[in-house]
Amino acid sequence: VQLQASGGGWVQAGDSLRLSCAASGGTLNSYKLAWFRQAPGKEREFVAVIRWSGGTIRYADSVKGRVTISKDTAKNTVFLQMNGLKPEDTAVYYCAATRIVWSEIENHWRYDVWGQGTLVTVSS
Repeated sequence: VQLQASGGGWVQAGDSLRLSCAASGGTLNSYKLAWFRQAPGKEREFVAVIRWSGGTIRYADSVKGRVTISKDTAKNTVFLQMNGLKPEDTAVYYCAATRIVWSEIENHWRYDVWGQGTLVTVSS
């Protein structure tokens, strides 16, 4: 499986942005698809994850209520809709895929497939 992230850009605080992660090269039925982000000088941080088969979702507390993860099974694509963006949301956003157990899905080191990252810059 390969992942291609897109949709990043420069926005102002309060704006919205939708990121896309297109998957190719294999079936996603056994995967969980997640978004992580990494700000300069900081560790990679979990944002949201969706189980491809069944659609179970989890969000990080830091984005809950402002972010929605969704999938389009026909297009093999996962989306991250971000509303009410804040300057602290500025980061490179990565999509990733894993088949590990649900209890570990917030741990970025357990993901073995990564997209290339897309930069989101939020200006105050």
